Amino acid sequence: MNQDVIEQLKKRAKAAGKTIVLPEGYDPRVVRAAEILAAEGTVRPILLNGESDHPDVQSIQTETAEQRQQLADLFFELRQHKGVTAEQAYEATAAPLTFGALMVRAGLADGCVAGAVHATRDVLRAALQLIGLEEGNNLASSVFLMILQDGTALTYGDCGMVPDPNAEQLANIAVKSAATHTQLTGQEPKVAMLSFSTKGSADSDSVAKVREATAIAQKLAPELMLDGELQFDAAFVPSVGERKAAGSAVAGHANTYIFPNLDAGNIAYKITERIGGAQAIGPLLQGFAKPIHDLSRGSKAEDIAMAAVIAAVQAKGS
Repeated sequence: MNQDVIEQLKKRAKAAGKTIVLPEGYDPRVVRAAEILAAEGTVRPILLNGESDHPDVQSIQTETAEQRQQLADLFFELRQHKGVTAEQAYEATAAPLTFGALMVRAGLADGCVAGAVHATRDVLRAALQLIGLEEGNNLASSVFLMILQDGTALTYGDCGMVPDPNAEQLANIAVKSAATHTQLTGQEPKVAMLSFSTKGSADSDSVAKVREATAIAQKLAPELMLDGELQFDAAFVPSVGERKAAGSAVAGHANTYIFPNLDAGNIAYKITERIGGAQAIGPLLQGFAKPIHDLSRGSKAEDIAMAAVIAAVQAKGS
């Protein structure tokens, strides 16, 4: 595990002093995560519908919370165009995931981490409906921060959200993933648009999509070091990159890998984790107005705490 990357993220989160809400406070793993965060001083955690003996863990019961009416009014404002009544809005705020997302929207928390209990679709629904996408963005996507055994930090996108992105969406994922990589690691991103082809070695509809996405991304962010289409070995291994894509500033040196679809991305991150022995942190959602992250329902307390640390680092003003 790359302690440098992990410790730097914790140091930055501690300096930021952000509040992160954990809606699933009734799960023992989430309670333990809150206690880890409080003990380390990296995040000010708020547990919803849970209790902790740690003095620095704040606990809120959604049904009796003093903030409930404020958040119900906000929910009504956001959803009345869908026919939601004020009474329905008040009832909805009893649900901790709804309550937590509204806290972020209202500025009562800086970020939200959920998914240890809730399905991804539920977390995404709350994020899209109540937090919303950042201004000028029309796509939510995700990345995994992969820490290899030698300490190398890589970013993989998208491995958790968009099943079969078109060229425009793939370009958006590339630009967002590059920004996330820099935000979390401090490194200049070198973005590889992955395919089973390198620089015209094969042709298919999927290869054409990656080529088009590469061109779009280069126009969207001309300052980025970004190249494609590249096979993984050409993107990762310097000698192969030089042979297959001579002259490319990315080939053989990429640190941000963009997969052509969710099949490829999801399979790749799991192979990297399970066979390669890497630490996989994520899925980390990107493209939202404020930080909200999903979790695997198999997450450990340490995984939940790390997602909260990253949310704190990503919160505006960090």
